[in-house]
Amino acid sequence: MKKTVFAGFGGQGVLMMGYTLALAAMDDGKEITYLPAYGAEMRGGTANCTVAISDEEIFSPVASSPDYAVIMNNPSLIKYESMVRSGGTIFTNSSLVTKTIGRDDISVIRIPASDIAKKLKEERITNMIMLGAFVAQTQLTSLDSIMNALSEIAKGKKSGLMKLNRKGLDTGAEYVLKGAQV
Repeated sequence: MKKTVFAGFGGQGVLMMGYTLALAAMDDGKEITYLPAYGAEMRGGTANCTVAISDEEIFSPVASSPDYAVIMNNPSLIKYESMVRSGGTIFTNSSLVTKTIGRDDISVIRIPASDIAKKLKEERITNMIMLGAFVAQTQLTSLDSIMNALSEIAKGKKSGLMKLNRKGLDTGAEYVLKGAQV
């Protein structure tokens, strides 16, 4: 079983990243749990979700000691850095996460997702850049499965939005595969 925490501010697409990963893994035939949580203020408040993916039945949705954390802001890093299991990996949106990670028993992958999205003139895809990097690195599912899940989620939405999401996923994946800062 692999457990992941996605965390950031409301409005950053944190819950969408987790939900999309969970749906993609479920479509791949995996067992999953998805547990969202967010502050009462929604946009701008805190948001996080946990996703567990397994080949076997999952008995608890709680992701204590996650294998992975996808962190979109400094407050989330402060909260989740110590929870990631030894040997795990933290993915940070290094455009916004400036705090130094004080552990040497985990891997850190820094993706300047907000800066990349700004350069592409599409800040809406910051979360897809992070998700693409995460999927490319972890191989918990495939980018095609993520796109299939997004198609299910966005039924009836414009095809332009799907192309934009794919661009974000591919850009994040390429960034990691070409050797992100580790």
